[in-house]
Formats: sequence, C-alpha cells, structure tokens
Amino acid sequence: MSTSHDQYLKFVSNELIDEVLNFHAKGNYVIHPATQHLSTLHHVPAADLATLSGNELSLHPLPSCSDNPSLAPQPLPHHHPLRRNDSCNDFKASRINFETTKAILAPLLRKHSSSKRGYPSGGALYPVEVFCVNLNNRVEGWPKVPSALHLLANSRTLEVHSQTIDAHKLSSAIIGSSTQIGSPALALVYYIYLPKALFKYRQRGYRLALMEVGSMYMLTDLRCKELGLNSRPWAAFTDHQVTKQLNLNPTLFLSTCIQLIG
Repeated sequence: MSTSHDQYLKFVSNELIDEVLNFHAKGNYVIHPATQHLSTLHHVPAADLATLSGNELSLHPLPSCSDNPSLAPQPLPHHHPLRRNDSCNDFKASRINFETTKAILAPLLRKHSSSKRGYPSGGALYPVEVFCVNLNNRVEGWPKVPSALHLLANSRTLEVHSQTIDAHKLSSAIIGSSTQIGSPALALVYYIYLPKALFKYRQRGYRLALMEVGSMYMLTDLRCKELGLNSRPWAAFTDHQVTKQLNLNPTLFLSTCIQLIG
C-alpha cells in the first residue's frame, strides 16, 4: 500500500520540521575543491586518534572485577553467517549484475502476507527510503532507465522516481575524486523522509529513524557477505550534492549514510 506524502504533512508542523532539520544539518559535510583547504572531518592528531580508537568503556575502577570467566560471552566462530566481514577499503574494478542487485535488497522487503519488513522500525512506520545507484555503469544488465532506482519495499519492486538524473554527476557526488576506496559498483543511499519520521513520535521519531538505518545497512552488509560481495558504510560525501543529483527535496529527505558495494 502506498500513501501520499501529504497524508504525513497534515500531522507535522513547520516548526517541528525546521527544528529537526536544523539539528540534522549540523552533521552535513561539504567536499569541494574550493574549500578542501578549509574543511576536515576532525582535528584529532593521528597519535591520539590511534590511542582513542577501538577501545571499550569500563565503568568499574577495579579491572580484576572483569576477570571472572563465568561472565565472559564467547565470540562467534570465524565462518558464522552473523559475523560480518571488515569494511572494504579497496574495491576492485569488478562488476556485478542487476539480478545480484535485487538479491542484495531481499532482507529489506515486506514479509509474506504482512506489512512488516525484515528489520525493526519504531511503530512500523518505515520512514527510511533506499535509493540504488549504478556507479559509473558498473552494474551489468541495469534496465534502460536512469542510474538511480527507488526501492518500494512493500510492493517488492524498484521504481524510477526521476527521469532526469545525470549518471556521471551522481556517481561523482557519491564517491567524488577519492581513489582510496577503489571502484565500487553499487551504492545504496539511505534517506529519512522527515514527515513520515516525525508525524507520530515527533523528535523521538528522528532518533528511531537513525536506528532503523543502522539495522538496514547491517542486514545488507550480512547479505553482501552471503553473496560474496564487499561492502562498507560511506560518509565522505556532500549531503546536498547527492540529494540534488537524486532530484529530492532537501527539506524533506535527509541523507544519513551511503553503503558502497562491489
């Protein structure tokens, strides 16, 4: 079942949308040659970053209290299906086919005879929209449609949401001039549709939507492992640039994360 955008907007005030939009915008990032000498993700020295990364937070001052073997859970075996691969740092210049693209999306679809999908969503609202992007034409068998398709999880299909997408500009907006990650073939772009996230739970709905994105890309990550593909979450993109190239309204669709696959 599809619902008009207007149905959600009836229950959301402009003030609420502006409040959440302003908060979200503080996390936006700009990558552009004109500002690359001014912008950076962080200012933490490399030595300090190495010390502060990958640690746990112990809340008890006496380390010996955590040495009881009866309290220690066992890690998953190396080949367990729920043990994710490390994020890929260098995608090889290989291709995938469109049938594989559809198979990747299987965990996100509606279950049989139910509106529930394969991941949790607060209130079963499902405010996160997924856009599949054929990066630099590396997906073989992609239909003769634009390089971006929108997932309709309930209908279990993909739709063309815009006929005027520039494939080259969209791919450049997603991976830019970065040569550090190689050549991924597919990108999944996760957007929060703000009115749908806020109309029931208001500000808390935004938090629930962010949690939903994490559930979705973790499921997709494990699906990629099952299919023998590499994956990584990607944040080094300019939010408004990707949104513009997808022909989406930046006041209603908030970019959260991109998942690169290849």
